[in-house]
Amino acid sequence: MIGKLAGTVDSIAEDHVILDVGGVGYLVQCPSSTLSRLSPGAHASLMIEMKVSDDAIRLYGFASVEEREWFRLLQTVQSVGSKVALAVLSTLSPRDLQRALALGDKAMIGRAPGVGPKLALRIATELKDKAPAMMLRGEGEAAAPVAAPRGPEADAVSALLHLGYSDSAAAQAVARAAQDLGDGADTGVLIREALKGMGR
Repeated sequence: MIGKLAGTVDSIAEDHVILDVGGVGYLVQCPSSTLSRLSPGAHASLMIEMKVSDDAIRLYGFASVEEREWFRLLQTVQSVGSKVALAVLSTLSPRDLQRALALGDKAMIGRAPGVGPKLALRIATELKDKAPAMMLRGEGEAAAPVAAPRGPEADAVSALLHLGYSDSAAAQAVARAAQDLGDGADTGVLIREALKGMGR
């Protein structure tokens, strides 16, 4: 199995990149968030998800481990395949997706092409309880717990868990606080706003 590819970007298309690794050109399908970071002739390192079927071997590439984890998680939902998972990740950043799930915001998830209201509701419902765990991993962290600095939102969720709140309640309160405060709020402010929201 291929887990990572590093090489030179040969060319970029609407939904994939050709990555030259030691003279071999790999066609790797990527969300637009990853493609926007690449440029022809530049070096690139992509986390890879490999899918083997009867008629093809497909490679999906991501700028971070976190994006790849979301790609895998989205496909645990019935009727969500690789194409829909890529569309969701092309429309929403992992952070936006975490917030949408924590808040049960099916309208935000439904902005992705190919995701109708019913499927958006299914994604929001089935993955709602998974959002806290993904938030606690932090940006770019691997699936296993890593002693690395996490973002303020993850730290705020962790603090609320230590206070005895449930996973979903903590994630929901922090996501709502982050939405109200906008990006750049520090952990302390997020915790205060989340606790205020829970007290309303």
